[in-house]
Amino acid sequence: MKINWGTAIVIAFVCFISFIMYFVITMSTGTKYEHDLVVEDYYGQEVVFEADIIKEQHSRTLKTDVTWKKNNDGLVIVFPEDLDYNTIEGKVFLYRPSNKQLDFEIPISLSNHNLLIPDKRLLDGRWNIKIDWKYTDNSYLYKTEITY
Repeated sequence: MKINWGTAIVIAFVCFISFIMYFVITMSTGTKYEHDLVVEDYYGQEVVFEADIIKEQHSRTLKTDVTWKKNNDGLVIVFPEDLDYNTIEGKVFLYRPSNKQLDFEIPISLSNHNLLIPDKRLLDGRWNIKIDWKYTDNSYLYKTEITY
């Protein structure tokens, strides 16, 4: 049987459309492809975005900013030495972009200028750290991405 060029074009279009439809249906119904937003409460966090910008601007006015370092016990977050650590309060949120089940939040409770996040809570890989803290009447925000 001989296929002319018109029939061949129709067959090519049908095959291409079939492939695209298969791909779209597989991607939209597949359970291994998650279609989550970056965070659960995306729109709620968008409302407080302006407040976060102000907190980050306050952080730039400090003599020394919050720093971090990795040691054998885990991740050590170091708050500025010139501040009284007894009046620092807030929370540390660790976000794992690859798996939201690994995200966690811990309150800031300091016995010196260091806060230790135990090694057993952190897996190797990329983490986003967000430290939202308050000292006297000012609120501060420190964000960074680390590879642990």
